Amino acid sequence: MCSPTPPCYRNHSGKTTLMNHILNDDSHKMKFAIIENEFGDVGIDENILSENVDEEVIEVMNGCICCTVRGDLVVALKKLYKKVESFNGVIIETTGLADPAPVIQTFFVDEEIMKLYKLDSVITVTDAKYIMERLNEKKPEGVENESVEQVAFADKIILNKTDLAKDEAELEAIEERLRSLNPQAPILRCQYSNISPKELLNIQAFDLKRVLDFEPDFLDDSQEHQHDTSVVSTSTKMEGEVNIEMLSRWIERLISEDGANLYRYKGVMAVKGKEEKFVFQGVGMLFSGAFEGRWKPHEKRESRFVFIGKNLDLEFLKYGFEACRASNQLRFAIGDAVEANCGIWKKGKVVAHWDDGNAYRIRLDDVRNTEVWAPVDVEAYVRARAA
Repeated sequence: MCSPTPPCYRNHSGKTTLMNHILNDDSHKMKFAIIENEFGDVGIDENILSENVDEEVIEVMNGCICCTVRGDLVVALKKLYKKVESFNGVIIETTGLADPAPVIQTFFVDEEIMKLYKLDSVITVTDAKYIMERLNEKKPEGVENESVEQVAFADKIILNKTDLAKDEAELEAIEERLRSLNPQAPILRCQYSNISPKELLNIQAFDLKRVLDFEPDFLDDSQEHQHDTSVVSTSTKMEGEVNIEMLSRWIERLISEDGANLYRYKGVMAVKGKEEKFVFQGVGMLFSGAFEGRWKPHEKRESRFVFIGKNLDLEFLKYGFEACRASNQLRFAIGDAVEANCGIWKKGKVVAHWDDGNAYRIRLDDVRNTEVWAPVDVEAYVRARAA
């Protein structure tokens, strides 16, 4: 049905939101180099990070930073140090599937890295809606629960999205579980990852002795790290633009059918008829998206996403994404007489293409010259006027 107003969306938070809070806050007077880790071969977060700051960003992709691309982390750190005069510190944002131990080891077993850097702290962001489910997840023999490891190694734990908890009792139960895994780390409650940077930066909180107390073999980097093989990721990018209505329907269906198996998903979309990027992200069945940040004049308009989850049909995900591509050839030209489905079919005239993400803007033949939008170029929304 044609809509009297274009669609709108709201955004929500996570690790990248926390990163943007830090980068946009000028009270700390610090500049950072940023290392992003994607569990897939298509980068997303560099397109999501704030455009208001001039930071050095390196994406370490196509694997988990704690294992298959750990060598790339060492290379990235050494590369960044050549520009050390231009920043005060390095922030490493890992994928949610990363075991923190091998990442931390990098700063203590690589002699050159030991001379160049000092590890300040390990910060773990937890989701009040899903953290208990992740901590209780049973893993195959020999496979570590990464969520447990991330809490155990944290110097500070951020309990985010507290507004999604049922009540205070649930929050207290979560905190009790977190403290059972890590009694020493302070727990900071928040919503939308809104934490003062002074709680996180230059706090000199990492204590190697504490780590060795609960994991004596920590500095033995010969130990193998195994991921749960049922947890997979897929990522893809597509040149061109998507239809926002088709994208919304695809994501809605995906969440309703596979939401329980979706650990994390995010994307940056080039939407036909919009100058802003559509950024979406979610955990499980909690999805949000918003138009934020304009495409730069010479920036390639392409769409990309990454999904991480359990027992996902990767080919289906890619096929569904491709089906959201916006058509460059519309059936009706501007000025054509048509009928728009407004609950009942009403006569009108096409006055614009790809207006605010909608395939057509149609002016109805009524005394008010009412305008409606047809989001998709299909017969169910708009058809040729009957003779």
